[in-house]
Amino acid sequence: MKLSIIVIGDEILLGQVTDTNSGAIARTFDPLGWQVASVSTVGDDPRVISDAVNRTFDSSDFVITTGGLGPTKDDITKTVLMENFGGHLEYDESVAENIRRVFALRGLKLNASTEAQAMVPSSCRVIQNLYGTAPIMWFERDGKVLVSMPGVPFETEGMLPEVARQAIQHYQSELRLMHRSAMVTGITESALSERLEDYERNLAPGLHLAYLPTPGLIRLRLDGQAKATDTEFEQVFNLAFEKLRDELGDYLIYDGDATAAEILLDMLRRHGLTVATAESCTGGSIASRITAIAGASDVYAGSVVSYSNDVKNRALGVAADDLATYGAVSRPVVEQMARGVCRLTGARCSMATSGIAGPGGGTPEKPVGTVWMAWCVDGRVESREFHFPGNRARVIDRAATEAMLQLVNQIRNHE
Repeated sequence: MKLSIIVIGDEILLGQVTDTNSGAIARTFDPLGWQVASVSTVGDDPRVISDAVNRTFDSSDFVITTGGLGPTKDDITKTVLMENFGGHLEYDESVAENIRRVFALRGLKLNASTEAQAMVPSSCRVIQNLYGTAPIMWFERDGKVLVSMPGVPFETEGMLPEVARQAIQHYQSELRLMHRSAMVTGITESALSERLEDYERNLAPGLHLAYLPTPGLIRLRLDGQAKATDTEFEQVFNLAFEKLRDELGDYLIYDGDATAAEILLDMLRRHGLTVATAESCTGGSIASRITAIAGASDVYAGSVVSYSNDVKNRALGVAADDLATYGAVSRPVVEQMARGVCRLTGARCSMATSGIAGPGGGTPEKPVGTVWMAWCVDGRVESREFHFPGNRARVIDRAATEAMLQLVNQIRNHE
């Protein structure tokens, strides 16, 4: 099934707001076997929006638009879609009730502009927006579907599971689809492709392996497609995935689709361990990623963002002489940071980072991108120096990801 996405809004085109909705939509539908055929961004122009809808219907059976559904005059998506699909505006009491509920929860006084969002095209079916006031509208034409969603990312992401559920229900297919993912680390995409060359060549018909790399991790997704009447398909698919696991060996870090933080939390829970972080150059990024996951409190003890040498010394017990002799970005310092945060929090595991994220601060001996890390597991400490390319944000991102993945490996080796 092909899906197209139309992102609507002048603020997106002008770069005032970054589009995150298209990525959220792709991540929701990709595991379901839906192919994103196109993503387009258009401004708040009726003709341009209408042209985009007609153009995408030529190549896709299912279209999702985001944006232009608010209560202000520049929010014109509803009117344009009504002109495209026909019908007239009519008052929907269920939408009005949802608007009153949202405003009551937020402690706000309802105004006429917002209440007018209860007027919806008669040509659409409404999906109630549980996270906001703009209704989600489902239009159909010539066997194809367009779903208009709000531009507010919080609302779109919250309602995507329900939209996906209804889309799957609408398109009852004679095909049977299966998908499984494996997370891989410690190998480049090109080297991994060479390693799996024979495996891919011998895949059964209907099976396909996709490479989805992110910094520090590669998600391998095995896709399978067969007729619903093929009773042997599931067995063939599962055998192919087990073969893939065997081919990956120690490069396989997680069976499933997960972030570095999710992989780490799963490993900690399975081993009954707790973790703490001592961060300098990453500035709390590791702690933020871990605590963004619901339920992290059962294994995450806490963090010390020891940006200054004084805090490294007073809070984590890093020797002042070592700071003076070796510098903050060094093996002795990060090892003491890792031990110190375990001592301070009582955690059995820890990660420590200290580096030069840039753009300044580098030296010939320690250029920008140099990061020392240490990991402590039940008192045993390991450390390593890394050199990450890119700007400040990329160095911090890579360092945070690598710190978590390396701790997973440390725990695995500790078994």
